[in-house]
Amino acid sequence: MSNMDSMDREQKKKRLRQRMISSPGGQNRGGGRGLEEEEIVRKAEAYTRKKRFRIFILIAALILTAAAVLYYSLYVRRYEDYRTAWEKQIPASENGFAGYEPFGSNVLKYTKDGASYINSRGKIVWSISYQMKSPVCYVNGSYAVIADRQGNSLYICNQEGQRGQAETTLPILRASISAHGVTAVLLEDSTASYISFFKEDGSELDWLIKTVMSKSGYLLDVSLSPEGTQVMVSNVYLQDGIMGNRVAFYNFSEYGKSYPDRLVGGFEEMKDSVIPRVRFLDEDHACAFGNGQLGFFSLENQTSPALSAHIKLEEELKSVCYSDQYVGVIVENPEGEADYRLDVYSAGGKLKFSKPVSFQYKEIDIDGDMVILYNENSCEIYNMSGKCRFSGSFDFTFSAVRAGKMENELIFTGGDTVRSIRLK
Repeated sequence: MSNMDSMDREQKKKRLRQRMISSPGGQNRGGGRGLEEEEIVRKAEAYTRKKRFRIFILIAALILTAAAVLYYSLYVRRYEDYRTAWEKQIPASENGFAGYEPFGSNVLKYTKDGASYINSRGKIVWSISYQMKSPVCYVNGSYAVIADRQGNSLYICNQEGQRGQAETTLPILRASISAHGVTAVLLEDSTASYISFFKEDGSELDWLIKTVMSKSGYLLDVSLSPEGTQVMVSNVYLQDGIMGNRVAFYNFSEYGKSYPDRLVGGFEEMKDSVIPRVRFLDEDHACAFGNGQLGFFSLENQTSPALSAHIKLEEELKSVCYSDQYVGVIVENPEGEADYRLDVYSAGGKLKFSKPVSFQYKEIDIDGDMVILYNENSCEIYNMSGKCRFSGSFDFTFSAVRAGKMENELIFTGGDTVRSIRLK
């Protein structure tokens, strides 16, 4: 074989190798990615992106649907009927009187001869015995005080049972309790009004508020903040033959030490009407209920309370209710078709809604986000948007109603029976 032939073969091999390297097949065999494979990868990635997008849209649609169903169930749906889920008989009171107060997520029943804590299934968790002529019950968070109005005894309880008991030397007019068990009782003799304070175990604190009737008038009501160190009172007095009313705040924490008699604030903006009720809503908000007016107070600065909203009502004030978040009032509605008007405010005094109401109620309560108007055999329920969620009668009588643990559950108490009903 000649050298020329060898050289020619080598050149042909070289050209072939070059063509193989530059071709798609040759490139793939050389470890690179061919154009066809790149196109397949691009299509696969595009398919994955579309699939992920479809899954995202599906999940978003499911979430929106669930939210819409929940919103409809909680805020829009109006219940038309009910069924009784269960009912329980509880021991009757010998004297016939029985009062009920919401207590935590359950109910406290109190009578003239004792009290019982009843859970959401109608079971009695604990009971205490006493003898009272006119028992009244006040609740704050997980604590309650049962006092004998015009008597001298009081019992302090929490959700585990009785925590303390105390006796007063003067008749009890009003009482209040903090969410930590500190109790205040309003007492009165022929010359002065007093507020005495007791610890959770019933032992007396060395705090005292006193007003002499001939100088500063007498006390109408008292309320303790949840912590138990802030005190709100309503004080009525005579000045130049004209009756006035003052709302005052006291502070028994370290903050109030430097203030004479612990008095940190007094307000007379509502002095032209009697203020029979004052209430702390939470640690930073309080409300005074007067004849034809409401006063909302801010206590974010405990030693400098402020009147955050003063609302004057043109119509006659019929009823009030409150919780730690809301205040509700029923006023006469002489010019409208409905008999009454329901106004609900936030704890800061901002109007949430105003609604004409024709329901012939006897009691009104706020429980969670529900306003419940009721009489002995029917009720009407509104949410915080002012929408009526239920209006109807029942085939049983009751004296109190509150929200249950489920969204459509109501707990009815009255006489010797506790019932759970489900709206539908």
